[in-house]
Amino acid sequence: MTYAQWAVTTYVHGPYKAFNISDPKPRNIHKATIRDRVLHHAIYTKLYPFFEKVFIADSYSCQIGKGTRRAIIRFNKFYLQASKNNRRTVWVLKCDIKKFFASIDHKILLEILAGYIPDKNMLWLLERVVQSFNFQTDGKGLPLGNLTSQLFCNVYMNEFDQFVKHKLKVKHYVRYADDFVFLADSKDFLFSLMPQVKQFLDKQLKLSLHPDKVFIKTWASGVDFLGWVNFPHYRALRNVTRRRMFRGMRKYQTNETIQSYLGLLSHGNTFKLRQEVLNICGLFRDGGFLC
Repeated sequence: MTYAQWAVTTYVHGPYKAFNISDPKPRNIHKATIRDRVLHHAIYTKLYPFFEKVFIADSYSCQIGKGTRRAIIRFNKFYLQASKNNRRTVWVLKCDIKKFFASIDHKILLEILAGYIPDKNMLWLLERVVQSFNFQTDGKGLPLGNLTSQLFCNVYMNEFDQFVKHKLKVKHYVRYADDFVFLADSKDFLFSLMPQVKQFLDKQLKLSLHPDKVFIKTWASGVDFLGWVNFPHYRALRNVTRRRMFRGMRKYQTNETIQSYLGLLSHGNTFKLRQEVLNICGLFRDGGFLC
């Protein structure tokens, strides 16, 4: 047995340090030791290039060259396709998974990983990482602080993505982490998807939809997705995001903070908001701060 093989088969994951954050909403973060974070990074570097090719094109979270901005651009492109360039009414089914990270089943995740990875040593190591954290000690949950958790969540939800594309055969579908949307020109079609979506998530992944965050509405009435409320001819910043932005600017009076928010606002119809941001710059200027 080589040293590398011995090291892999004797590795023990260390404890986590827990702390809370409240922006944008209360979350419990678990931080691994430096030693374990180095391993997480090595695992991610090894596995990501492979799984990137496995994921569908319209999965956007935690992937190189993607993100919320590209997800929203794709969302709007799908609207134009489904509406035949604004000639038809478009309906949107918006879904959100309840307690997503805390609900990921370790056994199911490891079975999915085993279907892609033939190396027994790697699977043993992944099992140590996955089982290093238990939400309420029931064999479920991934820590929000781990780099590997981002990859594992996409691997887990890729099962659902493949079901949507190949079984339900939905053309206009976008997912970012546990938020996903379906677009169609038929309200009845979207209603017909709901029981199939719920059944697959429950039976195959042991996940459930958030009862207060599932809706079907027309695009014209405004669809809230990834921080923006989308309309046929413009995009407005969500009120909660707007309030959080101004709190952040007043708390962190730095040029970098202001510029980052101006960059965010450049992706929507936000002329008045940008003027407000610039006015705040003027208030800070007397205190030595310049935009």
